[in-house]
Amino acid sequence: MSNNEAAIRKLYEVLLAGEFAACYRLIDESSMAPTTGDRVAIARLIAAEMGHFEVLADQIRADGGDPDDAVVRHTRVFDEYHRVTMPSSWLEVLVKMHVGDGLAADFYAEMADAMPEEVRPVMRSVMAETRSSQFAVDQVRAAVAADPAIASPLALWGRRLLGEAITHMQWVLAEEDEVMTLLFDGPATLQNAADFFDNMATRHGQRMADLSLA
Repeated sequence: MSNNEAAIRKLYEVLLAGEFAACYRLIDESSMAPTTGDRVAIARLIAAEMGHFEVLADQIRADGGDPDDAVVRHTRVFDEYHRVTMPSSWLEVLVKMHVGDGLAADFYAEMADAMPEEVRPVMRSVMAETRSSQFAVDQVRAAVAADPAIASPLALWGRRLLGEAITHMQWVLAEEDEVMTLLFDGPATLQNAADFFDNMATRHGQRMADLSLA
């Protein structure tokens, strides 16, 4: 296996662990859902995440890897992210869902051109925005319209989510040199990485505005 092929498999393994952690965290956080309709919406989001999980698992198996082992090796950092971003209310759950969905889409949008051609269809299928969290936007906007006082604490929550996501993503990249090289290779590697995170922060600002939180 070439260095590039090894890096691609490692990228798939990291993303697989992220999908696994996201699914189980959504199951936990769904306990705060106040209505049956909300629980159904979360079930659809979980189903979308599991679909992404299976796409990545198939790729890893095709390369001779073991998806179960990949989850065990890489899940720690994602579990830690979810531990420090445990929502305390249903509205915080909704903001976290929408932010997480958007950050996944941002990752693909920022990294697509840097990825090998054969990787892009897989990444598009698992990282492009699913719109599964659109229901979260509608509920948060309605809640803010009904009680504008909640906007400020929810905006702070959104900023915390972004900060923790970037911090934990940097930890992953620092631990996985092959993935770092795959995504940011070139004479301006560190600047490329800095631009990547700056662009994610800009898109996050627009996302918070969509939620009436900016």
